[in-house]
Amino acid sequence: MRVTTKGQITIPLKIRQKLNITPATEVDFIVSKDDRVYIVKRENTEVSNRFTKLRGSATVKMTTEEIMALTRADE
Repeated sequence: MRVTTKGQITIPLKIRQKLNITPATEVDFIVSKDDRVYIVKRENTEVSNRFTKLRGSATVKMTTEEIMALTRADE
């Protein structure tokens, strides 16, 4: 695995699947006393807003106007 010029790495697919790491999942880097680095998935991270957890899950066939009317409705 190689670090990019921006300091980024790609977590291999098998590891992402095993740990259920998806886009927007937060992880921490832990450095041990012997200078080993561990990537740890954060548990119970707060959802940034009420729509983030629903992203990509729409199954209802609605027009854009109908969807916008729902998102602008008073709570």
